[in-house]
Amino acid sequence: MTPESTGISRAVFKYRSYAPIPFLVVMVLFAAPTLTSMICGFILIVIGESIRFWGVSIAGSETRTTGRVGGTYLITNGPFAYVRNPLYVGNILLYLGVGVMSMALFPWLLIVALVWFLVQYHVIVKQEEKYLAATFGAEYVEYCTNVGRFLPRLIPYKSSLPPSKQSTFAEGLASERRTLQAIGIVVVVLVVIFVAGWKLF
Repeated sequence: MTPESTGISRAVFKYRSYAPIPFLVVMVLFAAPTLTSMICGFILIVIGESIRFWGVSIAGSETRTTGRVGGTYLITNGPFAYVRNPLYVGNILLYLGVGVMSMALFPWLLIVALVWFLVQYHVIVKQEEKYLAATFGAEYVEYCTNVGRFLPRLIPYKSSLPPSKQSTFAEGLASERRTLQAIGIVVVVLVVIFVAGWKLF
């Protein structure tokens, strides 16, 4: 990896929390929801956030890191037993859910957003995997061999080692509070637009 690409990767990782904002703004401004889109989109949001919450209830506040890529534990239980990056899978479902709810510039805006986040997560995950492989060695290699990066397996992976952390609702809530607030605001705004029949643009 070149120094330039490393710098880009670090910037993508550092500012990853801000990437959804432009898409969410456009999805609200150009919203044209229907009853069907509101229901289907909300279901996707609930599924996506449920996966995220399950993941952060184990991983905790380390998922909010904006400096260097790192991690104290190799977590292979909970949703991580099904897919290596459950938070990113949950995020994609969340963004899809908002896009379906709003029906803004549908389907092109949703396609552009999906492609952007797939590229973003590919860059971030490659950086995270490099750190995890260097830190946890053979244990991480075995985990990667058995669990997909983004495509979940049907049967949970069982590590030969005991779980390094267990799920804690309080830790998940503390870490996820801002995300839950943001989701709530976006959903309420879209509901108001739908009920009032507003067309901003």
